[in-house]
Amino acid sequence: MTTWVYTRETVRVPIPVPGAGSGGGCGLSNVLLLTNGREPPADIVPSLGLLGHGVRVAPASPDQASTIPAPDAILVDARRDLMQARRLLLALRSSANQIPVIVIVSDGGWAAVSADWGVDDLLLHTAGPGEVEARLRLAIGRRAQAASQLPDEIRYGGLVVNESTYSARMQGRSLDLTFKEFELLKFLAQHPGRVFTRAQLLQEVWGYDYFGGTRTVDVHVRRLRAKLGAENEALIGTVRNVGYRFVPVKGAAASPDSASPDSASPDSASPDSASPDGASQQTAGADGASPAEPGAAGAGPAHQHRASAHASR
Repeated sequence: MTTWVYTRETVRVPIPVPGAGSGGGCGLSNVLLLTNGREPPADIVPSLGLLGHGVRVAPASPDQASTIPAPDAILVDARRDLMQARRLLLALRSSANQIPVIVIVSDGGWAAVSADWGVDDLLLHTAGPGEVEARLRLAIGRRAQAASQLPDEIRYGGLVVNESTYSARMQGRSLDLTFKEFELLKFLAQHPGRVFTRAQLLQEVWGYDYFGGTRTVDVHVRRLRAKLGAENEALIGTVRNVGYRFVPVKGAAASPDSASPDSASPDSASPDSASPDGASQQTAGADGASPAEPGAAGAGPAHQHRASAHASR
């Protein structure tokens, strides 16, 4: 049994229904094909039409990687304009670094692609279905394996999320998060730039057996932003009518440890300005006599005697 998905180019790509026929439809993926050409996918990579993967065609723009549902792999058409494809690939690495990217080249494009393009694999546009399937499977598998071996700490600017201790800090300040608040922050931080709907967040954080409404996600996001602070609440961005995503803030403030300790140390203040002796000296001079002239007080009686003798004469 076969269903059909109609892409932008109205090309029908067969997708076996899971559980129908032999094989059970296992290993199928959602593939995003980015191209500025007008050809259908069958002309760009003919073998794609022979496989059961869902293929969606979109203009060659890095913004397409944030669409819903998120693709399992991205194919970039670089057959005609290698330099434009390279710029697109570099942009994808910063906005969709969790999604494997495979570049499609012609026979003459092999020599132009290098490691600094940031691609997971290369694919000749005339490759057979077996090779296309293998490269997709390996690229997706490598990414999934790398994601499962993430370090215990996730760091973005001043934000530190520690999975082993279930704790989070912002600029060295501990965030008092509930379990679900921590899980939500951790999940978003593990997928920077990727947009998730409220329903997807409910499934990923609360689980498939949760029967509450999507309003729960909004409440927890609001609480998270309040605990992050007004200057850091933009870390969790809202995509209108879609959902939320983690937005690392460029030029985040440095950790408090990076500030000079002398600038805030009490010892940096002048000891005289705050000492009790300094206050007593000012008090002693309040009557008009200078505290720096200790002899002035002793000369007072002699001065009064001369004044009275002069008055008697």
